[in-house]
Amino acid sequence: MISGTLFHATKLPLTKWFWAIYWVGTDKGGISALRLSKLIGVTWRSACRMLEKLRKAMEHRDSIYRLSDVIELDDALVGGKKPGKRGRGAEGKVSVLIACENRDGKPGYLAMETVESVSKATILDFAKRRIKVAQTVRTDGLPANNGIQPHVTHVSKITSPEMANEWLPWVHVAIANLKRFLLGTFHGTSNRYLQGYLNEFCYRFNRRFWEAEIPNRLLRLCVVHRPVASRGTVN
Repeated sequence: MISGTLFHATKLPLTKWFWAIYWVGTDKGGISALRLSKLIGVTWRSACRMLEKLRKAMEHRDSIYRLSDVIELDDALVGGKKPGKRGRGAEGKVSVLIACENRDGKPGYLAMETVESVSKATILDFAKRRIKVAQTVRTDGLPANNGIQPHVTHVSKITSPEMANEWLPWVHVAIANLKRFLLGTFHGTSNRYLQGYLNEFCYRFNRRFWEAEIPNRLLRLCVVHRPVASRGTVN
């Protein structure tokens, strides 16, 4: 019955999985492995693996979509505080590319990905996979953003910190909410598994108008999703 699904080869009762899906789907702030393990009565390691698989399914589902119309694109540094250089190139931080639809002044779908570095190549690769061809993309004046021009209509503007929120309002709202999400639930980030946290954040954000349906949608996704091999533990 569970062969070929996300639950393939699980040693846990399906009721544990159903409760995990419920808690992940209904907790707006996200849920840590420690809290999930206490709620459903499994070990911390088992809870980690369950969350890893659920977040991977979320990633695969959202990767189907391509952002359209007017899109805001920016990057952010995410990670724990460490002494030394600040800003781009700071130690202990991970670069994240963020794209958000601006639908007549309201946020649409959102996409986030970690990258090794913010460059013309990584931005173009991100845009090709997450944004439809020939859409209008707004960015700040970072030269690396010019690499997306072959794929989309690029409109850049050099902005001061005060004006950035007017030019790219929803990207900056998404970044602020993401950082609160990471600090509030996980009390920081594990860089190795940051993409999993981004997947969960985007999946919930993109279904914010159907919050009550998220657990059922996630359950259906697990049933049709191929098995996911667990690679370790996550928070």
